[in-house]
Amino acid sequence: MNNNNILEVQDLRKTFHTKSGHTVKAVQGISFSVARGEIFGFLGPNGAGKSTSIAMLTTQLPADGGTILLDGTSVLDDPVTARGKIGVVAQHNNLDRSLTARENLLYHARYFGMDKREARLKADEYLEKFGLADRQDDYVKTFSGGMAQRLKIARAMMHTPDILFLDEPTTGLDPNYREILWENMLELNKQGTTIFLTTHYMEEPERFCQHIAIVDHGIIQAQGTAAELEALVPAEAVHGRKATLDDVFVYLTGRNMNERQ
Repeated sequence: MNNNNILEVQDLRKTFHTKSGHTVKAVQGISFSVARGEIFGFLGPNGAGKSTSIAMLTTQLPADGGTILLDGTSVLDDPVTARGKIGVVAQHNNLDRSLTARENLLYHARYFGMDKREARLKADEYLEKFGLADRQDDYVKTFSGGMAQRLKIARAMMHTPDILFLDEPTTGLDPNYREILWENMLELNKQGTTIFLTTHYMEEPERFCQHIAIVDHGIIQAQGTAAELEALVPAEAVHGRKATLDDVFVYLTGRNMNERQ
């Protein structure tokens, strides 16, 4: 493994078999690497294989083939070690709805070995930053979707993971909290945490990502910097103007923004 990379993925594959007898090749041999300390964008339309890939990278789903090296350790062979290094903000609400907001944060911190004082201080910090301090003792089952999303993000950041996987983290957040999220993400990144991002908001990878991979039909269609990807779009496809990531997306996947939602 290249020591400059925190994550290296080779020929990762996953196939599902439906009850009706159909075979769905969700991930078809993707390969990429993520440099230590960077913000990496993993983009694609709905059903492209992004969430399935993240589930395998974060030990939530077994792979059918390929290798995943996280900081030099095989995620497939040693998932326990991998889990100690990662944070995950999933699309679905996986908070414990029977606990309060504060309890969700503290239990997560203790699971990852933080001492009680550090856990309390971090919980206070993130509850305040994400506008949840006044609801910290309320049960999560009473929270709106946006509030739950903010708590999921705070929870994933609690133990300062080596790499943080964000699966459409700003969906359901108003513009103000999207900015608050990114302020905290950038601060965490400055402290050394690598960020792995999927999003439908193209301005986010344009602003923040050093490298981007675009996946469709379980295959990586292209990867590189935003400028390198934009250079792939022929001038005639954008009528001579400068291409954007939206243009890249349409050029590589044949789908526009509305079809992604």
